[in-house]
Amino acid sequence: MDDDAQLVARAQGGDQQAFAELVRRYRDRVFRLAVSILGREFVPEAEDVTQEVFLKIHHSLQAFRGESQFSSWIYRITFNHAVNVKERARFQKPHVDETALGRIATSRPGPERQMEAAQRDKVLEECIETLPELYQSALRQYYWLGTGVAEIAELLGVPENTVKSYLHRARKLLHGMLNERGLSSD
Repeated sequence: MDDDAQLVARAQGGDQQAFAELVRRYRDRVFRLAVSILGREFVPEAEDVTQEVFLKIHHSLQAFRGESQFSSWIYRITFNHAVNVKERARFQKPHVDETALGRIATSRPGPERQMEAAQRDKVLEECIETLPELYQSALRQYYWLGTGVAEIAELLGVPENTVKSYLHRARKLLHGMLNERGLSSD
């Protein structure tokens, strides 16, 4: 099996099979990175981001000089594109309203507890949205998508200890924000 550098060189030479292999290798990780930035309620948009990233890669592959790893290049393009998409007005608030959040089933019995859980989830998501993009992405990948620290480090292009620091700082900031709002973060 060819390594990324060989596949990139072949794809730059017009080999569509090589490009298809690059897409196969990276599509899941690109999608997970996009979801981690946009939020889990924006899965269809993350799929669009993934497709758009590969279109960008296909059109600009000739410009890739190999000064960095191909994976770093594609993850940076994904991160930047997902952040740009997120900044659009319709991504500022989730597609669902408060009444829909109240209908979400929880393991707790009774509508009052369900509403409390939904309100807490809403407050938590609002707090997460105020964190820096890198912290948001690290949290979502780690807790929502079950991605390990090593893979998050690769996706974000930072050392593993930096990811651990992002997670620690994000949890600490969330704890403070939840306490300010009268909610225990335990």
